[in-house]
Amino acid sequence: MSAPVLQTFHLVKKFGGLTATQDVSLAIAPGARHALIGPNGAGKTTLINQLTGVLAPTSGRVELMGSDITTLASHKRAGLGLVRTFQINQLFASLTPRQSLALAVTSRQGRAHRWWRPLGADSAVQAECKDLLERFRLDTHADQPTAQLPYGKRRLLEIALAVAMQPRVLLLDEPAAGVPAAERGDILATVAALPAEVAVVLIEHDMDLVFSFADRITVLVNGAMLTEGAPAEIAADPKVREVYLGSTEIRHG
Repeated sequence: MSAPVLQTFHLVKKFGGLTATQDVSLAIAPGARHALIGPNGAGKTTLINQLTGVLAPTSGRVELMGSDITTLASHKRAGLGLVRTFQINQLFASLTPRQSLALAVTSRQGRAHRWWRPLGADSAVQAECKDLLERFRLDTHADQPTAQLPYGKRRLLEIALAVAMQPRVLLLDEPAAGVPAAERGDILATVAALPAEVAVVLIEHDMDLVFSFADRITVLVNGAMLTEGAPAEIAADPKVREVYLGSTEIRHG
C-alpha cells in the first residue's frame, strides 16, 4: 500500500476557549477521491486552513509526501504541490479565462515576472491553456472578462487555475456552493474528470456530489472525526444519520 501523500497527526486548533479541531489524524492516499463532510461548525474549513498553512495548529503535525510542512508558509506548500480552491471565488475580474490561465501557467514556470510579454505569448503556454479551457468547458468563454461569466463558469475557472499549478493534492472547498441547478452538472462532470494521479480532497454539503465523487469519506462533528469509511458504510452508519437528521439527508445509490 502506498504511503499517504498528505497526512495529519493529532491536529488541534484552539481559539481561546473554543476547540475548533480536536485530535484530527487524517491520511490521504495518492490519487484519492476523499470527501470531508459534517454539519455547519464541524471544523471542516478550519482543518483545510491548517492543511494549507492559513492557520497554524495549536498542536499536531502536517506532512506532505512524508515531509513535515507544519510551519511552512502557504505559498511554499503550493509550490510543493498542495493547492486549494476557496468557498468564495479568488479571481481577477478584469482578466479573461485564457489570460488567467496563462498567468497561472507562467507563474508555475517561474516566468510571471516577465510582465512585458503578452500573457500566453509562448506557444507551449498557449497549448496548455487551450487544453485546460477545453477540459473545464470554458472554451466558448475563453476571451470573455471573468466578471461577465456565469457563476458556474467562474467556479470551473477556479478549479482550472488550481489544476494549472499541477498539484499533487487538490483541496476543493465547496466547489458547488451557490451554483445554479442548471450549471451543477458541469461541476460534477469536471470534478469526476480531474487527473487520476492527483489526490483530491473535497469539502461539500451537496451529498449528490459527495457520493458521486468520493471513494472515501471522513465525517467531522464538533471539530473531531466521528467516523471514516467507504461511501456505502457512511450512508448506512446510524451515527452519521443522527448527526444529519433534520438538516441534510444522507443517501447513497
